[in-house]
Amino acid sequence: MPGNGLWRTKSIEQSIADTDEPDTKLRKDLTAWDLTVFGVAVVIGAGIFTLTASTAGNLAGPSVSLAFVLAAVACALAALCYAEFASTVPVAGSAYTFSYATFGEFAAWIIGWDLVLEFALGSAAVAKGWSIYLQTVLGQLGIHVKTTLAIGPVDFDWGSVVLIGALTALLVVGTKLSSRVSAVITTIKVAVVLLVIILGIQYVKAENYTPFIPPAESGGGAHTGVDQSLLSAITGFGGSSYGTLGLLAAASLVFFAFIGFDVVATTAEETKNPQKAVPRGILGSLAIVTVLYVAVSLVITGMVPYEKLKTQPDGSRATLASAFAENGVTWAATVISVGALAGLTTVVMVLMLGQSRVLFAMSRDGLLPRGLAKTGKHGTPTRITVIIGFVVAIAAGFTSIGTLEEMVNVGTLFAFILVSGGVLVLRRTRPDLPRGFRVPLVPFVPILAILACLWLMLNLTVFTWIRFLVWMVLGVGAYFVYSRRNSGLAKQNEKTSTN
Repeated sequence: MPGNGLWRTKSIEQSIADTDEPDTKLRKDLTAWDLTVFGVAVVIGAGIFTLTASTAGNLAGPSVSLAFVLAAVACALAALCYAEFASTVPVAGSAYTFSYATFGEFAAWIIGWDLVLEFALGSAAVAKGWSIYLQTVLGQLGIHVKTTLAIGPVDFDWGSVVLIGALTALLVVGTKLSSRVSAVITTIKVAVVLLVIILGIQYVKAENYTPFIPPAESGGGAHTGVDQSLLSAITGFGGSSYGTLGLLAAASLVFFAFIGFDVVATTAEETKNPQKAVPRGILGSLAIVTVLYVAVSLVITGMVPYEKLKTQPDGSRATLASAFAENGVTWAATVISVGALAGLTTVVMVLMLGQSRVLFAMSRDGLLPRGLAKTGKHGTPTRITVIIGFVVAIAAGFTSIGTLEEMVNVGTLFAFILVSGGVLVLRRTRPDLPRGFRVPLVPFVPILAILACLWLMLNLTVFTWIRFLVWMVLGVGAYFVYSRRNSGLAKQNEKTSTN
């Protein structure tokens, strides 16, 4: 039964019925293969090219491959919960829509506000990374051009703005076309990853895997104050490199290389057979990237002793290219840079796609101006897509967003926890709903997913938590100032009560 006030819920039936409104109807073009491509496209970014080597050198040694497995298990637990929800509620909005059906309107607004951290800020931060790689690749090709230029006291990153402009136009034209472009670029970056694996195997030496879990060294995480992890602040324990604690810390770090698969759930409304296609897309893409990540980490740590992958005193971090350079394969740096450039292109595109679908769902429900939910002739939310493109371009073009990257992570994990808890709630409140996919071993799997995400959140810094709480306070204010009074569900309930 729908509640009143903050906790009023929107029924699954009403959410599905809203998808047929002519002015806000999305075109159903996507298949399970399209969703798998989107998932691989957004998860394989620059992380695999940069994070693997430095994490092995600084935290885990050869056991970084095991860290990827542990992170993948934590991610898979949440992915199972996303798959059940998306097959039960095939509506745009992902965690926002799921929360509206289970925890109520206020929680749904908070998670929608929270997803802005993951998608919009993530798009801007990754676009800036793309611009840096573009400059690197052009330099390796003999074209020495800076992708930033000074406008008075401000640096303008024109490279990221050009990328965002092109991707915004692509997303307006159509989701299916976006999927095709994504498939081509994803093929390129997966080919580069496979080249790294196949080429690197030739230089693997068995002795580099010993010891697989190096002996622990204290002081690996000697941060204090707001720069230390929340877990360290609570318990008083410092961090460590290597050993079991180093392995767990590495798992917390490389987990973020998997972030993005949840974007697949935001496209459920545009999928031809969402009950089957969405679970296949989510779980299929996660399986593919896990195999690639583990293979790359095994090859890199087998190519060179892990000590040579430590961060240097000048702050320079090891990358996949570092391992190849140690073996005299210097040309691999160019290939890896091209792969990273391709990887980041699709990450930005799919994150912007996810952001537009979440805001589209919130606008259709009246929590944001309803006029934004109007779809164009291509069956996409044109107004929202253009606004997102403009905001992300401004943020990427004029702002340094490196310090906000951890906010992307905490926002994502918070969404994972709500979705996992939502499965438990919906199983109890609506056991009658047809589910195209069912999470096995309920309630154990959702509970394990929640605990895994909480553990990873505890490993984020105190400063990240402070910024996250400030962002949430701003969201609460926005809800009470605008969204609560303009809620479509509230207006519908008032009309029903007066009749």
